[in-house]
Amino acid sequence: MIPQFTIDEVILRALKEDIGCCDISSAALFSPEQRGEAILLAKGSGVFCGGGVFARVFTLLEQSALVTLRKDDGERFESGEILAKIEAPVTVLLQGERTALNILQHLSGIAGMTADIVQRVEGTGARISDTRKTLPGLRALQKYAVTCGGGRNHRFNLSDGVMLKNNHIDACGSISKAVEILRARIGHMVKLEVEARDLEELRQALEAGADIIMLDNMSVEETRRAVELTRADARNAGVLLEASGDVTAENVREVALTGVDIISLGALTHSVKAANISFRIVRPPTQQ
Repeated sequence: MIPQFTIDEVILRALKEDIGCCDISSAALFSPEQRGEAILLAKGSGVFCGGGVFARVFTLLEQSALVTLRKDDGERFESGEILAKIEAPVTVLLQGERTALNILQHLSGIAGMTADIVQRVEGTGARISDTRKTLPGLRALQKYAVTCGGGRNHRFNLSDGVMLKNNHIDACGSISKAVEILRARIGHMVKLEVEARDLEELRQALEAGADIIMLDNMSVEETRRAVELTRADARNAGVLLEASGDVTAENVREVALTGVDIISLGALTHSVKAANISFRIVRPPTQQ
């Protein structure tokens, strides 16, 4: 669903950064007519993501480049599997290698980590979501990777929905005042989320009529109590509760078992480990 021009902008910016004015090493060793073949080799297990972006790196450098992907985005892979084959001028293989691999490893890392977290909360009813804690310029791709791992997307940007965070509330004076002002100004299709730091702020958010309430950095016990207080009143039946802050792979199931609807983790995009994937030239360049 990401527009091709958005993907191309990311790739071209990365290629400009990595290649500079020219690839001195490759240009000195090979002619543009010499073609070769490379493979994408998994050196660990994970979830594949970013195949289309990977392929586009090489076709932007050279239209005749041929990339054959052996995995679809969201599909699991194991160590030793060949994930793709690339046939192109050897100078193109060498120029595109780092950019293509950086993006693929990063997106696959996000998809793999998300899939692990989603599996840990299986059966609880809680949905796993990302945040806006993304790398500049890569948000669309990172959020796409989260969905490939089975997660959901939070806001893409500040215009995507209304969210009152602690600084909004503190600057405005109170939750009730901030919600009152917003309700008078936003459209009927815009959802309103309020961040609550404790049970008193939760009560204020409920009374103000928030659609979604983020339970920010609450302990597991506080989160459980917040769910109980919310569900005890039938008027709050449609209110979604989101847990966020200090959630890890180790405690995410415990948080999910409190009964929250959503668990958002910034770590899915800002602290992910790149997937272990290698790029290897397997056929020497032909002489032409």
